[in-house]
Amino acid sequence: MTGPFQTLGALRHSGAVTRPVKQEIRDNLVRKLQAGDPLFPGIVGYDETVIPQLVNAILSRHNFILLGLRGQAKSRILRGLVDLLDPLVPVVAGCEIHDNPLAPLCGACRARIAAEGDGLPLDWMPREARFVEKLATPDVTIADMVGDIDPIKAAHGGLNLSDELTMHYGLLPRANRGIFAVNELPDLAGKIQVGLFNILQEGDVQIKGYPVRLRLDVLLVFTANPEDYTARGKIITPLKDRIGSEIRTHYPQTRENAMTITTQEAWTSRAGGVPVEIPSFVREVVEEVAFQARTDRRIDKRSGVSQRLPITTLELVVSNAERRALQNGEPVVVPRVTDLYAALPSITGKFELEYEGELRGAEQVARDLIRAAVGTVFTDRFDGADTKTVVEWFDLGGVLPLTDTTPAEQVVGETRGVQGLADLTARAGVLPDAAAPWHAAAIDFILDGLYAQKKISRSEDRSYVAAEVSPRRARREEPLLEEELRMPGMGGKKKYYN
Repeated sequence: MTGPFQTLGALRHSGAVTRPVKQEIRDNLVRKLQAGDPLFPGIVGYDETVIPQLVNAILSRHNFILLGLRGQAKSRILRGLVDLLDPLVPVVAGCEIHDNPLAPLCGACRARIAAEGDGLPLDWMPREARFVEKLATPDVTIADMVGDIDPIKAAHGGLNLSDELTMHYGLLPRANRGIFAVNELPDLAGKIQVGLFNILQEGDVQIKGYPVRLRLDVLLVFTANPEDYTARGKIITPLKDRIGSEIRTHYPQTRENAMTITTQEAWTSRAGGVPVEIPSFVREVVEEVAFQARTDRRIDKRSGVSQRLPITTLELVVSNAERRALQNGEPVVVPRVTDLYAALPSITGKFELEYEGELRGAEQVARDLIRAAVGTVFTDRFDGADTKTVVEWFDLGGVLPLTDTTPAEQVVGETRGVQGLADLTARAGVLPDAAAPWHAAAIDFILDGLYAQKKISRSEDRSYVAAEVSPRRARREEPLLEEELRMPGMGGKKKYYN
């Protein structure tokens, strides 16, 4: 890329000064802080927790590691560090490790400068090319990360194998004057970790018995799962000791933050088709599924529940609503709460089950999560609302055979006789003059909310009917039978119907 100076002489005469990469990032961060510019656009919910710690690490010129479960924006944060680099930096033209022309590192560049002097040609490296990312896997070798001796170079140049000019550089030297990110650090073999800390701290490494000195100018950043990172034997102590800061990430702490992330990431604006309008209560239920999953005892907490769950779930919810609108010729796509059941393929693939969950089955666990999420959001929105009239309609024998494929006009028409239901749709935020798909979505939410609260029931054909209350369930305090207590998953504990 073309820069302001094309030769070493022009660069020198300009009085330009180059800085170590950690100082460069620090200086640019200081300017952003002073100007009040956003530091990490697109990162939501970390303003009071993760970002202050990250800023402190950069101001301290630390190598650092982000510890967190999957789907906590660790990789996105690392890639966002690129914005703290200078737009362009000068490098020696043709150098594999992007050497600094004012302070050359490799022997080949020093020899070229001695031979060519001020006429040495320069290249200009953009900030995007200065970020190198590597996913750590057990099969990564020291040659991949640091480099290897190239006997062909030695033979052609008449060099000794211990000469650094015979080296074929790996990823870390090629990240010189930039940022080198290693994802899932604990998966690196121990000898590779030794190579990393040795070359960073002492600036040398042995390759096939030959010592090679490489005082690299690089910011080294890592990601890891907290459990893997703290487990004995996963991280060698000298490398852990040389990482300046350990920064913990987390999942969104509020439903509002989670909705902002999902709105930002999910593909819901689908140009060229029927316009998509998503009710806020549908977005809330989608996010609440993830919140319920993160606290459910049947789901493995160590693997976490990624924020990708609500993102992909919302996309499938919109797709199911889009399919219904296209088939029925509706003017607008308005997802319903029951469209979440069409998103089960996305939900079940986003969590790992404990033993009790395996007994229940992934799909049934997902259905339970949806029902709990609907119940939580419905309670938040309709706390104190009078739903007795609607429930009594079902208790008197009313049946509503509604599914996620029922056209909006049909949903509105079949529920017109349910007393009190229209008033509740207004409480859901749907105006009286709204289009039929909006009214259908509100009706669907109310009925599914009453079902989640066990005030009405839903049959296998998805018809809403009166709640079935057995004598034992009505008494509530009667315990399970002795033979039921011995069933798998009961754990021999005394349980009650609720």
